[in-house]
Amino acid sequence: MLGCLVEKQLTTPQQYPLTLNALTMATNQATNRDPVVTLDDDAVLAAVDELRSHHLVRVVLPSHGRSVKRYRHVLDEVYGLDAPRYSLLAALLLRGPQTVGELRARTERMVDFPSVTDVQEQLTVLAEHSEGLARLLPRRPGQKEDRWQQVVAASWIPDAGSVGGDEGARPQIKGTDEDGAEGGGGTCARGSKAEPGSSIGTALVSTSEQQAELEALRSGLASLRDEVAALREDLDALRHGLGG
Repeated sequence: MLGCLVEKQLTTPQQYPLTLNALTMATNQATNRDPVVTLDDDAVLAAVDELRSHHLVRVVLPSHGRSVKRYRHVLDEVYGLDAPRYSLLAALLLRGPQTVGELRARTERMVDFPSVTDVQEQLTVLAEHSEGLARLLPRRPGQKEDRWQQVVAASWIPDAGSVGGDEGARPQIKGTDEDGAEGGGGTCARGSKAEPGSSIGTALVSTSEQQAELEALRSGLASLRDEVAALREDLDALRHGLGG
């Protein structure tokens, strides 16, 4: 939900902040999502309420001829981020761990990064942020490029030496002690953790880990194919040399 709000703010500002119906449609769209999901309004509203409890989303009350509530993210206020930085967070939220090149291509409609070096610099800023908003993942066997993962709403993937670590670890959604609704009330301690079984946290953890494993398997398979092809060429050359 958080990634969807950022994406729509930057790509369709005339429709932002989003109504519940618009946010549901954005969540369920088939493009630029991995995985593609189908959620109803109740599920989306539950996720929004959770984000509000961590003060990352606010309600915009009806005004100026509007008749329904709308929702907006407050990543700029909470973490002091500008559009390039929270666009990268949005891409990581929407599609899981990605390389610098993939992030540049997938944020093209939101922000124009002149080069992959610019993307790398912004990711480094996110990683060095006081809240630690992004993390460079350790390479897995068969992977040729580094990948980055957001850690705003997902648990950390174990380091290379600790694969198969604490599978029961719960994600922490980083929040602030600011009000969760414009014109509303309520406070919450900074950095409160997501409740066990939370829909947004559990889904993001499962998705990111499964995607990482799938990409590692694909890379490993590609490497094996290359090795088999090289062995076949060596064998053919040997047979030819022996007159076979």
